[in-house]
Amino acid sequence: MADPTDRFIRLTTDKVELILEAEIGGRPRILHWGAPLGDVAPETLVRLSPRQPVWGGPDVPVEASLMNAVGTGWPGPPGLIVHRDGKDWAVDLRVVSVATPPWHSNAIVVECKDEVSGIHSAHEFRLDSLAQVLEAKTKLTNTGESPLLIEWCTTACLNLPNEIDRLRVFSGKWAMEMQVEELPLPLVGSIVRENRAGRTSHDTFPGLLALTAKTGETQGDAVGFHLGWSGNHRWRVDSLPNGDAVLQMGELFFPGEMSLGPNEVYETPSLHFAPSSQGLNELSRRFHWHVIDCVNVYRPRLGKPRPIHFNTWEATYFDHDIETLKALANTAADVGAERFVLDDGWFGGRRNDRAGLGDWYVSKDVYPDGLHPLVDHVRSLGMEFGLWFEPEMVNPDSDLYRAHPDWVLGVDGVDPVPMRGQLPLDLTKPDVSDYLFERMDALIREYDIDYIKWDMNRDIQHPGSDGQAVAHDQVHAVYELMSRLLGQHLELEIESCASGGGRMDFGVLRYADRLWLSDSNDAHDRQIIQRGASYFFPPEVLGSHVGPETCHITGRRLSMAFRAGTAMFGHMGLEVDFTTETPEDLETLKAAIALHKRHRALIHSGDLRRLEPMDHHIAFGIVSRAKDEALFSLACMETVRHTHPQTLRLTGLSEDKTYRIKCIWPSDGLTATAGSILDTADLYGEGIVVSGRALMSFGLKPPLMRPDSVMVLYLKAD
Repeated sequence: MADPTDRFIRLTTDKVELILEAEIGGRPRILHWGAPLGDVAPETLVRLSPRQPVWGGPDVPVEASLMNAVGTGWPGPPGLIVHRDGKDWAVDLRVVSVATPPWHSNAIVVECKDEVSGIHSAHEFRLDSLAQVLEAKTKLTNTGESPLLIEWCTTACLNLPNEIDRLRVFSGKWAMEMQVEELPLPLVGSIVRENRAGRTSHDTFPGLLALTAKTGETQGDAVGFHLGWSGNHRWRVDSLPNGDAVLQMGELFFPGEMSLGPNEVYETPSLHFAPSSQGLNELSRRFHWHVIDCVNVYRPRLGKPRPIHFNTWEATYFDHDIETLKALANTAADVGAERFVLDDGWFGGRRNDRAGLGDWYVSKDVYPDGLHPLVDHVRSLGMEFGLWFEPEMVNPDSDLYRAHPDWVLGVDGVDPVPMRGQLPLDLTKPDVSDYLFERMDALIREYDIDYIKWDMNRDIQHPGSDGQAVAHDQVHAVYELMSRLLGQHLELEIESCASGGGRMDFGVLRYADRLWLSDSNDAHDRQIIQRGASYFFPPEVLGSHVGPETCHITGRRLSMAFRAGTAMFGHMGLEVDFTTETPEDLETLKAAIALHKRHRALIHSGDLRRLEPMDHHIAFGIVSRAKDEALFSLACMETVRHTHPQTLRLTGLSEDKTYRIKCIWPSDGLTATAGSILDTADLYGEGIVVSGRALMSFGLKPPLMRPDSVMVLYLKAD
């Protein structure tokens, strides 16, 4: 428990430490966050980091604080900008209390006030002791008598370590999400990214990694940050003239959106952050454990493996024929699927993507007997049943819109931006949210639905309700609808899909069990997308499907061995028209699913370890926490120009263990040239036995592989 008389507060585990200075009457600030400092006293940190007055600047140095508010005189970009019709903007928050909250033993809440401006703030920091990840959020209360307008409120201002010289950020587009980009940290200046999509977005992921020149996957210092929020956001890193680099992350508001009346409260999204002195793999491991331990809180209630599922979209699109669907279910069950998901087109007048959204009633034209004949058939095959929804959208050509045109978000007198022939519903209106809950709840009950694919296929450019911007309230309304459904259906699973990866973040993972990573099932692109996503998300929450031989988005044609070998390292699924696959490819698919099931516990509980970048290859492993078994994937992305590929140095193994290595994929043997120990060894029989030390320090030479092929090795400690 925190002593309210203490000037310094420490949250500590064996790997991470946060030290706050929070003297009553003073400005709160972070003295240190990162690796534990042992018995170093906080007073020593204060003495070791004196600030000299700047020539031509204030006579007394202005110290950084948690929010770097305008009223403190902080010379850099402020973390808090508020005012009351142009007044009370010079905020200077001072500590009034420090306490340990009853809900978390390794947490602290620092409360501050500015009596002049009429603001109360509560800054909560908690430390996930298992994952070694810090989490922060801030609450602002308007204690004044008139409305307080918040223009910007970061969760906290965090200094980057002095050694940091570059940022790894994540951008992309529809069907090519989580693309990695590296930016040098400017000597003086700012890097700013903003998102106004109304969802997490495809192009501006709310997370970044800060590295040094020597940081790699397995070595070097790094810090990582992620804003757990499924809406508009901004992050910025400012290199200041004093040599500091400061990060801010927070919600991005539309004009006038966040206005607090007297005694009203605004709470920031949670900021998740962690350090690593052992490279990016260690940082990712912490985020992965944090998702499972603290974020994905609904998942433990299920107590079952994540089912392999078949999704109908790329097999049928809007052409719903009951006998065709039953035949697809037969083949899906035969190859090993455990869940059947009926995608778009089952409801209302939804024969194409221009009509029917919002009319959540089973179409009598397509399903005259309802969904029961299909559901009963699917269950007779031993599979669960899932259903597609896009609750937040409506087509103008729908009964719902004709009855309630006032239920959509928008601004009077402003033309809406056309997008996919649909408009966003205003879930902040109770009637709208109640209608959606009633319809979804009724269908879940009638058909005993196990799983919802929750889609959102457009951005929200004009999030207006009754003239006011409500982007913030809309996100919370989505969360609340998900929570309401989960509260009524304890075994229901939800997938967060937004035109693919448009809503992937730790915020929605508090309610969703699965993220749809991308609408592209092109295994070549998926190798890249999955690697980018792995910096923050564990494989078990990432939907990864076997797509058709020819991807409808890219036109690329790929073998079943590559498609299936790529999809097995996630929450595996299928999205193919079985009638266009050869019998040989279906047998290959069946073998891949069996292999995934055999190693599913390892894939969904082990530690993911990316290997250092290799020319023309993507390589990673999943190692059990006991380091007694592992899987390693090596994908060849394009033709290798050298006669020998680069050495494959494994990672995450025990130096003191000896491992038997077998090639378990592809099941029909490697297509490769001679010249490697892996070509001649009996990898499909007894395998070869090598020490972990040799595999990690010396490595091995893989065979030359054809472009768009993948090899999977299985290691078991002897």
